[in-house]
Amino acid sequence: MSKLFSPLEIKSVKFKNRIIVSPMCQYSSVDGFANDWHLVHLGSRAVGGASLIISEATAVSAEGRISPDDLGIWKDDHIEKLQQITSFIKAQQSVAGIQLAHAGRKASTSVPWKGKDKVNIEDGGWTTFSASPIAFAENYPMPEELDQQGIDKVVADFAAAAKRALTAGFEVIEIHAAHGYLVHQFLSPLSNKRTDEYGGNFENRIRLLLQIIEAIKLVWPADLPLFTRISATDWAEGGWSLEESVKLASILKGKGIDLIDVSTGGLVAPVKIPVGPAYQLPFASAIKKQTGILTGTVGMITDSVQAETILVNGDADMIIMAREILRNPYFPLLAAKEVHDETAWPVQYERAKP
Repeated sequence: MSKLFSPLEIKSVKFKNRIIVSPMCQYSSVDGFANDWHLVHLGSRAVGGASLIISEATAVSAEGRISPDDLGIWKDDHIEKLQQITSFIKAQQSVAGIQLAHAGRKASTSVPWKGKDKVNIEDGGWTTFSASPIAFAENYPMPEELDQQGIDKVVADFAAAAKRALTAGFEVIEIHAAHGYLVHQFLSPLSNKRTDEYGGNFENRIRLLLQIIEAIKLVWPADLPLFTRISATDWAEGGWSLEESVKLASILKGKGIDLIDVSTGGLVAPVKIPVGPAYQLPFASAIKKQTGILTGTVGMITDSVQAETILVNGDADMIIMAREILRNPYFPLLAAKEVHDETAWPVQYERAKP
């Protein structure tokens, strides 16, 4: 059996292979509601054979959306359609996961194909919040600094969203602490200039994330997996570093986080990132080898042999795929043959099995 198609058990959940569909924003919701686009988008990747399908960054509050078109889980009315989606995913013997997110200072912006500029209040935008009143870029809103009441609301919103996610049928939660969104804004000294217990030293800057994790654990079953996505480096001098990521991963392991989804960047722009095949793999490898926590790696992983080699070398435990899965939802079905393995095809598609 190949490593790519070997099963992996995390707590009570069994993943049939090591291929994860990465959370990818679709910007296709109205008032946070999932719709048939999300059903087909996520459902087709389950039909395609990936073991875990993680929904896009799903806002824990209306003000936590990146854009007005983001998926959300801040009210009970959002649950019904999400239940339909998770039920379909499970029927394909895949696992349904959800990425819980708050955009912070990168909120109230238009969708990428409309220019990614700020959306003004009069045009349907909203007040944004961050660790400190520092805008992401000139064309982004200037955020207000979160006070203690605001921080408490963020923590409560994550917990309430986790409870709804459970009702909706998700079996994995991923906390989004990467890509320059709110939790990352607290982690990095480039965006966090606070002088209270949430700013300054490493222990203070990770405080919000730890509080979110503890709040979620109060409502999330102990036998279901908890993941966290981090940006292992800001790619900028004086920013969040791999050394801090390793230190954080070790702490998160002790707090009950089961896997670190290792990405990079997103906090400051412009920065020079050496993009290339599996360019973020060294960060996942370092975190895995120095802490022993399970890691997932993402970024320009586009073929089965490449993915198999990563796993065989022990550099990561899961392969998290984004653009290649957009191009080919059925990548896992075809990849099995390429690594001389077998995987079950949907009976409706067996006539096409090579």
